[in-house]
Amino acid sequence: MSVAGATPGAPDVLRIGNASGFYGDRFDALRDMLTGGRLDVLTGDYLAELTMLILGRDRLKNPEAGYAKTFLRQLEDGLGLAHERGVKIVANAGGLNPAGLAAAVRALADRVGVPVTVAHVEGDDLLARGGWGDGVLTANAYLGGAGIAACLRAGADVVVTGRVTDAALVTGPAAAHFGWGSDDLDALAGAVVAGHVLECGTQATGGNYSFFGQHDIRRPGFPLAEIHPDGSAVVTKHDGTGGVVDVGTVTAQLLYETAGARYAGPDVTARLDTIRLSQQGPDRVRISGVRGEPPPPTLKVGLTRIGGWRNEVVFVLTGLDIDAKARLVREQVTDAFARTKKAPGDVRWELARTDGADAETEETASALLRLVVRDSDPDAVGRAVSGAAIELALGSYPGFHVTAPPGKGAPYGVFEAAYVDAGEVAHAAVLPDGRRVLMPSPPRTTALEPMAAAALPAPLPAGLPVRPAPLGLIAGARSGDKGGDANVGVWARTEDAWRWLAHELTVDLFRELIPEARELPIDRHVLPQLNALNFVVTGLLGEGVAAAARFDPQAKALGEWLRSRHVDLPEVLL
Repeated sequence: MSVAGATPGAPDVLRIGNASGFYGDRFDALRDMLTGGRLDVLTGDYLAELTMLILGRDRLKNPEAGYAKTFLRQLEDGLGLAHERGVKIVANAGGLNPAGLAAAVRALADRVGVPVTVAHVEGDDLLARGGWGDGVLTANAYLGGAGIAACLRAGADVVVTGRVTDAALVTGPAAAHFGWGSDDLDALAGAVVAGHVLECGTQATGGNYSFFGQHDIRRPGFPLAEIHPDGSAVVTKHDGTGGVVDVGTVTAQLLYETAGARYAGPDVTARLDTIRLSQQGPDRVRISGVRGEPPPPTLKVGLTRIGGWRNEVVFVLTGLDIDAKARLVREQVTDAFARTKKAPGDVRWELARTDGADAETEETASALLRLVVRDSDPDAVGRAVSGAAIELALGSYPGFHVTAPPGKGAPYGVFEAAYVDAGEVAHAAVLPDGRRVLMPSPPRTTALEPMAAAALPAPLPAGLPVRPAPLGLIAGARSGDKGGDANVGVWARTEDAWRWLAHELTVDLFRELIPEARELPIDRHVLPQLNALNFVVTGLLGEGVAAAARFDPQAKALGEWLRSRHVDLPEVLL
């Protein structure tokens, strides 16, 4: 099978692996993926909302900084291996300084004696454009895969980028290999879905998986996708590596940090409601049937800024009278704040009842009372907080102590999303010979047809005996963050469980099970081919992960909390 424009003699399957799901992921994964089996392209995702803030602060200290230094250290060993095996490397580790990282990779290649060509993608950094508001550290548009494809077509062995979509690390190489154009919407959509599965590394091979106890995931292998000319793919992993790839692990990752059935991106809008998954054998899941629609006319721009200052104190409450002890220290700290000239403007308390009755160790007899304060004035979260907490040491509840003495406080970040016309962003590929080539914007539309309501399965028969049990006995979940919003994807493990889930897990029941969400807007999206529901809770995470206002600031465990809640389940499902 061939595709017009494909590289002459190119094989019909392109094997793309992943070696990083975030900045700080397993260091030796790059080497393991290069030595563990055959690959054509190895990708690495190093950027997240919080990472951009960290890199922005690095750039304030040193304009030459702004990229993921770990990637360079991984290449010291991996560059030669990739060259020997003919594997292209594509990573977004360039962050805020892709040109700087490209130069550093060239210098590394010269030093280790590996003859590779390096290119980079730029144009996402819109900070200099201005108009973003006060205190913005970074402003980066989410680019697609066209620049990556242009670099690879020009012969690059290593391509580094700034802020591209996670899936662009797959759509770019696939488009270059198979010769896809911007009108190959279904093929691009299939590659977007495969890229979304790969982007978080071992989350596709059993990591962070609701049913982890059924497999050995002590050291799961990183995933790879065998991409076909029509955009379909088989997700798998190198033979002999840990973890598992099955329909459940792939479904879980497909639901991660998504919303409705239309998954809009700069290359294409992928229709998640058209995805078909099938188990093709041990550790092999086929993704097919994905339909694509034109991308929207705008690009998302991620903005990060310093939102203020925060501090935290965790009081340890041991033994009896936990509630009374918590009440006493709250009253004392509140009184101390009232007496100071600079008290924090935002004060939050949370009592975690980690204690047990008649406990055999002091630690298991103790609860944790967490105080988090935030303010625009660093002094208001510094001495005002440390004094209020530590000066109580000899005059508060019996057994008074804290997990660590409070310091001066630290800055916290805020993530916001803005949107700009795609035609205003100079998406550029800087080729191995130094030429800077602007990428044309693909055809876009604002006039997508309204989607028909998702077809629900027939409900289970009425009147079945029920008993209270955890929702997680019949359903898996994966949750995450998008700025200040949280998403919770829930999928059923059997067809009968899906018949129950589709009709019974409504927005109202979700509000009842997750009290934090009761006053917030919630959207429920139905994905029947995945036997899944996706809930988006607007505003649950406040100003986003960098603000660290919530106990679980990225909502990583929100789905597991939901699974632990008891509902009236039909006994036939248990």
